[in-house]
Amino acid sequence: MTASTPILHARGVAKTYGAHVALAPLDMEARKGRILGLLGPNGAGKTTFLRMVTGITQPDTGGLTLFGAPASRAHLHRMGYLPEERGLYKGMRVAEQVLYFAALRGMARPEAERALKAWFERLQVDGWWNREVSDLSKGMAQKIQFIATVLHRPDLLILDEPFSGLDPINAALIRDEMLRLVREEGTTLMLSTHNMGSVEAVCDDVLMLHRGKKVLSGGVNEVREAARRGRIRVSFAGNFMTFVAELGARAELLSHATRTEAGTEVHEVELALPDGWGMAPFLAWAVGHVEVREAVPVRLSMEEVFVQTVETATP
Repeated sequence: MTASTPILHARGVAKTYGAHVALAPLDMEARKGRILGLLGPNGAGKTTFLRMVTGITQPDTGGLTLFGAPASRAHLHRMGYLPEERGLYKGMRVAEQVLYFAALRGMARPEAERALKAWFERLQVDGWWNREVSDLSKGMAQKIQFIATVLHRPDLLILDEPFSGLDPINAALIRDEMLRLVREEGTTLMLSTHNMGSVEAVCDDVLMLHRGKKVLSGGVNEVREAARRGRIRVSFAGNFMTFVAELGARAELLSHATRTEAGTEVHEVELALPDGWGMAPFLAWAVGHVEVREAVPVRLSMEEVFVQTVETATP
């Protein structure tokens, strides 16, 4: 397996339940040491896909490759999966629970205990070793399940809504650990979430599904730039009506506001530049007609990209 080989590669994988298409044929890949955000509205097909990757269900058509070989249950020990549907055995003690999961994944007891103690310190859950699972708050249970998912140091880590039930401080703690696992240990991470702030904060790439179909994929910066669609914000001093008349059909005027600075009327406009007319040629044209004070590309948030993509893909 070379460095360029995807950790996960899907080729035309699809799943139907009767007349319902849960996932249309999908091609995608996740590469080593990167974080892939799996996005989409409820019912988009995200959980269906994750269940196929983890071997819970099988695709009707297409194939999955894991670690350079056809996917099989033999790969499970190299994976960590935190599903959205949580589950701890409430009658067990906390450490006993996590060590049980570690044993299922082939970890020797002494190694698992050393790793568990380190994770307890890292996620600030000291003192809970011998407490019963039933005593855990929702947020604390989430941290314990995260530890159980990563304790065996999986090469491929799949987290489905990992921030559910966490306050902002503990959510940041989990995000920091996710980044550490990827940047320092080379873990490949797939993150399924509706938290677009977390996507912007940690993801390298995104894959977005809608109604079972892939509607967006690529690097986070690239998809944000593509979604911008040539939109820029410009402030200038000068005659607004003359500017608009001279602009004509060269670009689309999206918004306009006016303010006064030191007695001078300053206009703020948002424009959509057409393909082939970028920022530099527009500015070269604009300075010949008005006094340009500022011009910046519109930077869409991932939430705006998400909403725009869903609206575009919905008939």
